[in-house]
Amino acid sequence: MARPPLTLAALATAAVPGLEVRAARTHTRRSNGGYDAVELHSVDGRRLVIRAPRSQSAETEQSADLVAIRAMTPGIRSRLPFRVPGFVGQAPIDGTRAIVTEFLPGAVQTADELTEHPARATAVGSAIAAVHTLPSGFVGDAGLPRESADDARDGAVEVIGRAADTGHLPAAILRRWEQATDDESLWRFRPTVVNGALTADSILVEGDVVSAIVGWSALAVGDPARDLHWLLTSRGASAEVALDAYLEGRGGASDEHLPQRALLYGELELARWLLHGIEQHDRAIVDDAVSLLDGLAASVHDRSSEPLSPETGPILTVGDVERMLDDTPRNRLPREGGMLLTDSYDFSELERREAGERPPLPMDATAPIPLDLSDWGDAAPPTGDDPQPTTGTEGAGAATDAHERRNAASS
Repeated sequence: MARPPLTLAALATAAVPGLEVRAARTHTRRSNGGYDAVELHSVDGRRLVIRAPRSQSAETEQSADLVAIRAMTPGIRSRLPFRVPGFVGQAPIDGTRAIVTEFLPGAVQTADELTEHPARATAVGSAIAAVHTLPSGFVGDAGLPRESADDARDGAVEVIGRAADTGHLPAAILRRWEQATDDESLWRFRPTVVNGALTADSILVEGDVVSAIVGWSALAVGDPARDLHWLLTSRGASAEVALDAYLEGRGGASDEHLPQRALLYGELELARWLLHGIEQHDRAIVDDAVSLLDGLAASVHDRSSEPLSPETGPILTVGDVERMLDDTPRNRLPREGGMLLTDSYDFSELERREAGERPPLPMDATAPIPLDLSDWGDAAPPTGDDPQPTTGTEGAGAATDAHERRNAASS
């Protein structure tokens, strides 16, 4: 049963010495049903939020978030172009604890809205890059996870193995994921500080400015691709502007296979959804996950989209992922013809930008082609280049939605 706002307001005065509350109202932003949350206005002009978890999973998430925001010292925060919630106080309630933090103003927008206009898209890309360029020492000092590239791959392998052991993972998907994790070139990257659970609703904006990022329960040193899966599948008109701003903010430190790993993480969210259903002994979730994986297998057999890596088959299209996931327990996605229409990226172009290469100059068909036939001996000179296939990145819309489904069910 939800706790009344006045009850939480009174609890806040116990959590924060000297606090006098003059107004309180229910706060729903990012609660996702996992918390009772109230926004407070104090007589001295402060705006605070008190949250009390409703479930064990919410309590675990809140505890991890508290460790993370307390680890972010004033020096670390000064490096960020946005605000991070600050811890104010805590108090026990019903066998758990309520946490009081600063209230940070700003609107929550969809991924498409965040990348709709160039100025806002630039701010989003720069904000993510700022997180990934933080010095990593504070993460270890706080006892938070530090994941190497090998650890990231091992983590993916572990999820794949557990999903395979359920007997519900299609053979084509198992083979595809194993090929991706066996591709060593895909896992050559330098770990960075990551939010670890970043999605569009983690970002608060005021106009075209990123005012704050909330939700730091997965703060770690790890694979930066984890924070970018939702951005890669955004259909905002300025989505590529956001990526350009991110790459510029990284100063050339980003690896060329970051997009493929981000898409792989998106697909693995389907496996995590299956495992969640099995752990909860929820047949409906298991059946739903099996249906999603069957749809993924069908899409892989289409052989029409961007591969996870040079050795793997085609990736699940964004439309197929969103079509399968639009029946989520909450935050249902809009349909149009049964599919969510999502723009995609050309990986080859993104990888050229990451490597600092300039786009090739247009060919002049009228220019003479100098050939020294003596170099060919008796062999005929080549008649032309082999045609090069072109592909688009149409994948990994699943990460955010499947993650939210799991959280919603556990809350």
